[in-house]
Amino acid sequence: MLSIVIPTLNEEDYLPRLLECLRRQSFRNFEVIVADAGSTDETREIANAFGCKIVEGGLPAKGRNQGARQAKGDLILFLDADVVLPKDFLEKTLKEFKGRDLDIATFSLIPLSKKKGAKVIFNFFYNYPLRILQDKWAHGAMGILVKKWLHQKIGGFDEKIKIAEDHHYVQQASKLGKFGVIRGTKLFVSLRRIKKEGWVRTGLKYSFAELYMKFKGPIRKELFQYKFNHYKEED
Repeated sequence: MLSIVIPTLNEEDYLPRLLECLRRQSFRNFEVIVADAGSTDETREIANAFGCKIVEGGLPAKGRNQGARQAKGDLILFLDADVVLPKDFLEKTLKEFKGRDLDIATFSLIPLSKKKGAKVIFNFFYNYPLRILQDKWAHGAMGILVKKWLHQKIGGFDEKIKIAEDHHYVQQASKLGKFGVIRGTKLFVSLRRIKKEGWVRTGLKYSFAELYMKFKGPIRKELFQYKFNHYKEED
């Protein structure tokens, strides 16, 4: 069985879209665990209506860990609430994951935007480096598939890290298991965070975070203001 873990906080605008994508998947042997950090909107009611298991969450790292503790599957797929999946996403992902004998994997990210420039920026600054450097400097965000034993072996996500805890998680896991970027399918992602902060500010923030992680290690200081909350901007 596959366990899908989704951390949430006030995601009534985006969670239904993801859960509907999961409902339409050709692969059906999975459970969905929503780790909710105290939503005050309809997030929990939506999760209940789709038959999800709901656990108490927190910031994303804590939510993922809480969800993983309740997972029944040998494989865990961590997804952000605002992603969109092709209808054959799970089938293609699992087939390739097993065929390549991977222990942990992530995905190229395709922005949900009609602007070609957004796709070019994502490819140049994220997708191409992600694939080129996968054997030397592993990264992963918004979608991470991992074997449960490996998640447990590294102690899950480090809840003390302030930003890029997902990248650190993948890097730690890749030291003990085989990591790869899934080639046969992709994740479609919202631009809501970038619309909120701006392209330049977002780029500078994550570039600095990347350099800090490379030379000093995980970011456990409040170098950036991070707020785990919903964004109302439309794609």
